[in-house]
Order: sequence, then structure tokens, then C-alpha cells
Amino acid sequence: MQAQRTAEVSRNTNETQIRVAINIDGTGKQKLNTGVPFLDHMLDQIARHGLIDLEIEAVGDLHIDAHHTVEDVGITLGQAFAKAIGDKKGIRRYGHSYVPLDEALSRVVIDFSGRPGLEFHVPFKRAMIGAFDVDLTHEFFQGFVNHALVSLHIDNLRGDNAHHQCETVFKAFGRALRMAAELDPRSAGTIPSTKGSL
Repeated sequence: MQAQRTAEVSRNTNETQIRVAINIDGTGKQKLNTGVPFLDHMLDQIARHGLIDLEIEAVGDLHIDAHHTVEDVGITLGQAFAKAIGDKKGIRRYGHSYVPLDEALSRVVIDFSGRPGLEFHVPFKRAMIGAFDVDLTHEFFQGFVNHALVSLHIDNLRGDNAHHQCETVFKAFGRALRMAAELDPRSAGTIPSTKGSL
């Protein structure tokens, strides 16, 4: 039986103190406390739909705003994912998902390419979801991409409700992660690249 792929990473700066623990081969259990309730709600989508066990504790300079906390959670989650997935032998590498929520529909496509790249096209219908600035969604994914070293395409294809738009993005991201990180029994543990490395 394959050993579960786990990692724990801490990031401490003058702006944030963050700890992330993940199990890629989990069941979707989560324990989240970032101090940003809407971010916790979105991270829960990643865990549940990605079947990733996820623990995140963050203390940030929320008296300024949530920017540093959201971005640094993305960075630390990316670092943890890169550590847990290891040399990428036997993974499917590519993942994609379309997720609807009422009127909203989003598509996320990911490649564990070893190269950071983000295409983010989400025309949010309003600037705030409660107390959450929607611009921080991009910052979260940019932080993840830069440190997980993945190519990530995020497109909200339609939607009138900003909460629905954002939630479909995070659900689709969790599903795409799950597909790409899954071990392919036909791969015989090889690297999914003609270059022989990712």
C-alpha cells in the first residue's frame, strides 16, 4: 500500500505566522483558523472536494487588512503541496474540473509542470463578499502557483452572485487538484513527462 503523502510547513514573517499541514491522500478532513472567515469557508471547499486533509492556522496583521494573511496562506499551502507531492512519480499531472453553483459556472485546469503560471479570469460582479475583498482571491492563487510550481488556469464562465462565483472557483480547484495529484496505476511510477523530470 502506498504511503500517504503528507507535509507540514510553517511560515513566519513580520506580517503573518502560518502553519499548514496536509495529507494529499486524505478524506477531506479540515481544521481551519485563518482569522478570515470567508477564506476558511473557501479552504474548506478545497479540502472537501479535493479529498485533502487540511490543517491551517494563521495569525496575521488583520488590523491593517486581510491581504497579507490571504496571500501568505496561499504561499504556505503551495509550499506544503510541493513538499507532499514529492518527485511526482506516478501522478496524473493534469487535472480539470467544471463546477456549477446555481447560476455560476467555473472551470479550473492545472498542470504540475514544475513551472509557475497563472491565468485568472474571474469577472466578479461586486468588489466585496461580506468583509472579504474579492481581489484577494487572485493573491491567494498567485501565492499557491508560485510555490507549488504549477500552471493554473481559472475561468469563471458565468455568474451573477460573487459568492457563487468564488465558491465555484475553489470547488473546481479542489477537484482539479485531486485529479492531477492522483496516482495513476497504469504509470508504473514513472514521471509523466518526456523530459523525465518535472
